[in-house]
Amino acid sequence: MFTGIITDLGSVRAVIKTGDTRFEFNTSYDTDTIEIGASIACNGGCMTVIDKGPGWFAISASGESLSKTTMGTWEVGSPINFERALCLGDELGGHLVGGHVDGLADVVSITKEGDSHRFVFRVPQDLKKFVAPKGSVALNGVSLTVNEVEDDCFGVNIIPHTLEATNFGQLKAGDKINFEIDTLARYMARMLETE
Repeated sequence: MFTGIITDLGSVRAVIKTGDTRFEFNTSYDTDTIEIGASIACNGGCMTVIDKGPGWFAISASGESLSKTTMGTWEVGSPINFERALCLGDELGGHLVGGHVDGLADVVSITKEGDSHRFVFRVPQDLKKFVAPKGSVALNGVSLTVNEVEDDCFGVNIIPHTLEATNFGQLKAGDKINFEIDTLARYMARMLETE
């Protein structure tokens, strides 16, 4: 589990395609404190650390991960949001995030509003029912509060700190990002389906 509070903005340092795809990442984490087998959310996808060294760690992505997330488009230099797994007793600053990407959201528009930026996203039709005003979503692993919803589009406000501390500062209209619905919304929808 994660909280959607990004603790490192790293980058892809190598992409090695074999049976699966090995990604190596530059990170500011102290990799001596990361165990092989640990979970790290990479742009919101929960991935397993398979190798590491000073200032870097590696994961292996299956074809499923590549097809369901933005991982298939990552290349050397791509900025990646990282969050280490939640430990009991940690501050829960965002919301509970599973690290299981539900689909891809399209960046529709980015508009400056005061010091912040209003981002509008479009989600697949089958996922729009899970997005509600003042509800939570995770976008590229970032916990965000939904401001408004109109059909399959919704808006969020990105403050300057979030723009600088995550890869949102590099996004532009037309980009795709990883989208995870709120766990509570998932279970509420399932309960309503079975009644």
